[in-house]
Amino acid sequence: MPQHALDALARLGDTANFSSHGLYLRGDALRGLERHHEALVALKQAVQRAPSAIHIWLAMGWCHKRTGDIDLAVDALEEALAVDPGSAIVHYNMACYLSLLDDKPRALAHLAEALAIDSGYRELIDDEPDFDRIRNDPDFQAIASLTA
Repeated sequence: MPQHALDALARLGDTANFSSHGLYLRGDALRGLERHHEALVALKQAVQRAPSAIHIWLAMGWCHKRTGDIDLAVDALEEALAVDPGSAIVHYNMACYLSLLDDKPRALAHLAEALAIDSGYRELIDDEPDFDRIRNDPDFQAIASLTA
């Protein structure tokens, strides 16, 4: 499916003429094909045209994580939080990335905030490998086990 999307977008012509949405779709299709570096090119162009679109910042963070640039993933999510500090998905993903960086205090703060906004994210915690580094920490367990 992502390749079909890329083919359809290619028929529209030069990406320089794409809207932020078209660029995002290109980046998302490339992300689906695990061509993360290429996806980041399109996503960076998209976010320049729509800097308040948190879904683009999230996609950039996702790609940066997969290219091993966790610091850049955190930077992207900080931009998303500047736009929407009440986004549970951004806080949750930020907690994941900060856990990978062994920044336990900030990871726990973002996880707690995500759960305060939307307790449904609690269901994802047990299967989230990004939390493996802090999973046995008593503070993590306390946050993860709180009931809504």
